[in-house]
Amino acid sequence: MFFTKGDWKHYANTVFEGMTQRVAATAIVAWLWAGMFANTIQAGGFVGGLVWAADAVNVGGDMFAAVTFVLAGLLATGIGTGYGTTVAFSALFFPAGVLLGANPVLIFGAILSGAVFGDNLAPVSDTTIVSAVTQDSDIGGVVASRFKYAIAAAIPAFIAYVVMGNMMAGIDISQQAQQLFLESSTPAGLAHLLSMAVVIGTAISGRHIIEAVSWGLVVAAVLNLSLGLATVSDMIVFRAPETLGMAQSLAFLPFVELVAPGNTGVGGSIYTGAKGFFPLVVLVLLIVAASQIMMRGGGFKVIQDWLLDKVATSVRRAELAMVLGTATVNAAITINTAAEIAISPYIARIGEKFNINGYRRANILDANTSAMGYVFPWGGGVLVGFAAIQSLPGQYEWFTQAMVVNPVSVVPYVFHGWFLFAVFVLSAITGFGLEYTHDRSSSEVSRV
Repeated sequence: MFFTKGDWKHYANTVFEGMTQRVAATAIVAWLWAGMFANTIQAGGFVGGLVWAADAVNVGGDMFAAVTFVLAGLLATGIGTGYGTTVAFSALFFPAGVLLGANPVLIFGAILSGAVFGDNLAPVSDTTIVSAVTQDSDIGGVVASRFKYAIAAAIPAFIAYVVMGNMMAGIDISQQAQQLFLESSTPAGLAHLLSMAVVIGTAISGRHIIEAVSWGLVVAAVLNLSLGLATVSDMIVFRAPETLGMAQSLAFLPFVELVAPGNTGVGGSIYTGAKGFFPLVVLVLLIVAASQIMMRGGGFKVIQDWLLDKVATSVRRAELAMVLGTATVNAAITINTAAEIAISPYIARIGEKFNINGYRRANILDANTSAMGYVFPWGGGVLVGFAAIQSLPGQYEWFTQAMVVNPVSVVPYVFHGWFLFAVFVLSAITGFGLEYTHDRSSSEVSRV
């Protein structure tokens, strides 16, 4: 503000311009819906269903990391949040894997890899939404176009976890794994695979992302109620003061609960799912405002001109600059969505200069943001998992502090993150998957 030329109102207006951009509003609205959906299928025991599936096929310590990678990727693809997946699996699958004899570092790496896979591919993921919107592309088309990259990295990552699972020794504790599995597992939770399929299928078919998530939310609610996985109050509840006459007359409703005057409020998965994104919403509003100030002040143009004149002098070099630039920004900004928003204008301008298709730009932006966000030991995705693991010694008598994984030690074992980064480096060099603007047109962005 102190460097503003003329009246300070120009600074204030620039802040408003940044915060009211469609890219911010679209991402925020989509995150709120995605949060509601994610929490609702978790309330319906989806994680427990995945645990039951692992137990049913008699997974051992040598295969546990590979199976964890697949199941974590499945959950993250469905709920669209790598952070949520990391927390859920670190709290449940991590101790189960340790008991089964799997190496703790390898399990944590597999959990983070699954989070990378889902964060990159899920149509309801915050990074997917931002990458599509900022590159003027529809979410369904972006998801459909990036599947080949995700699988190209996932297959060698799975093989790596199988190989390393047989090479890296675990910790010999006891035979309590079966009991740990059965405490939290139920096959009924797997019914939410249908909820996930509805969201993914509807989004890929080209429908509005709000419509896609809304249909998934409806299906999830119906499954929760019809199968007894969750009650109405588990999904939405209004806690009204017991002294209020109107509240007493509505107490027969399944989503109204009478409580002491000091305990009133709203609860349930639908409310808490949306509420969980509020800190990220505030952070993104501040970032887009700061970006707008940088653009109006000329800082953006200086960096952009340097990249276009000195670095991105050909299509191959332009794409390589986009890949490496995105990875570098993620090293500095520990929250992947925030890093994605910060670098997205540069990706758009560089790509537009060489007529690179919006889908391709969005894929470069999202893949490297998702990958690097779970690789660096100071990254947000790594730290939320580390925090969950740190709480385990107090939850299980047999879990000691020595079993807590150091975030630095897990860096080499986030195989999917590294392979996804490598896929795009090779794609930039070889031209694999390269599409130009005239090759394919994105559907109207209003559909996102």
